Amino acid sequence: MRALVCGAGIAGLTVAGELGRAGWDVTVVERSPARREHGYMIDFLGPGFAAAEAMGLLPRLRELAYPIDRVSFVDEAGRARHLRYDQVARDQGGRLLSLMRPDLELALLERLPPHVEVRLGTTVTTIDNGPGRVTATCADGTTESADVLVGADGIHSTVRSQVFGPEERFVRQLGFHTCAFLFGAAELHQRLGATFYLTDTLDRVAGLYAVRGGRVAMFGAHRVDDVALPADPRAAVVRAYAGLGRLVEEALTHCPESPDLYYDQVAQVELAPWSAGRVVLAGDACQAVSLLAGQGASLAVAGGRLLVHELSTASSVPEAFAHYERRWAPVVADRQAAGRRAAGSFLPRSRRALLLRRAGLRLLQVPLARRLVSGRVVGRRAPTTTRD
Repeated sequence: MRALVCGAGIAGLTVAGELGRAGWDVTVVERSPARREHGYMIDFLGPGFAAAEAMGLLPRLRELAYPIDRVSFVDEAGRARHLRYDQVARDQGGRLLSLMRPDLELALLERLPPHVEVRLGTTVTTIDNGPGRVTATCADGTTESADVLVGADGIHSTVRSQVFGPEERFVRQLGFHTCAFLFGAAELHQRLGATFYLTDTLDRVAGLYAVRGGRVAMFGAHRVDDVALPADPRAAVVRAYAGLGRLVEEALTHCPESPDLYYDQVAQVELAPWSAGRVVLAGDACQAVSLLAGQGASLAVAGGRLLVHELSTASSVPEAFAHYERRWAPVVADRQAAGRRAAGSFLPRSRRALLLRRAGLRLLQVPLARRLVSGRVVGRRAPTTTRD
């Protein structure tokens, strides 16, 4: 059996690796000309953690993880409220890792079987979705024929647009934009140490944390009146996060131009079905939950592994696709609903909402309350690769 995977992100690399280990002939095409190094830190827990453990990936992920001790929420007056992050990890039984998204992709890339081909700098441009085979033409002029085409090319999926319809039919905007970038700052790196610094502010939040190589990462999210992406993302970042304190102002002086600046909409993807003929979607192309929900990377790993399990055990490709969606769509819907509920606390838009979040942070100092919140964060129990 042969598969063409469009997208070398977390979902695409998970699917490609698992299919390769199952004996499939796999080619991955990726639009980016090089491995992406920009991105933000994620909490890796829940179903993805269990999937990574079953895949034998955890030792490498533990090597790449960051030992975040606490999260400091700093208000306009410079007052800090702290959340002991190491305690949250203990409440999860140690089954929580702080990872940069590019590092998770690196671990998955390293684990690909030798016969899996990864072609950078190209993507699918046309798709002939036949009854027993799918043929795709790529931007580099090559043609690929496969038993299955997996569209794992993100929230702005080209595969989804070609097979299922235009983006606006499926992408649900949540009214925010987000950004992330890396910069060198030895003094700030030392000052941050193992602390994740977050502004405690209305309508926008900026985060700073130290990463390897003496660098600092900045992450931001802010409300927007117009969800269309700006013509000048760097100018939009500088404008959106100005006035959030000395540390953020220092970070903004290092804000790069594209492509070293990550800037995108905060949105979710809702569509059904996730497959048509020999084409199936994976990861954010069909299940984007948004950074407000968390666990997007976790769902990408667990969902990708489940898809391969169904392809390996079902009696036909259509049956595999149907089982995959039936079992995984409820998990995604649960996380998407959690993300929409979290919008008000993640980016408070009123003084009252901000005060409620601060009260919630105080409550998280109580072990029982913290464990209850941790359970809600993990969400609905995900299916395993044993048929329900």
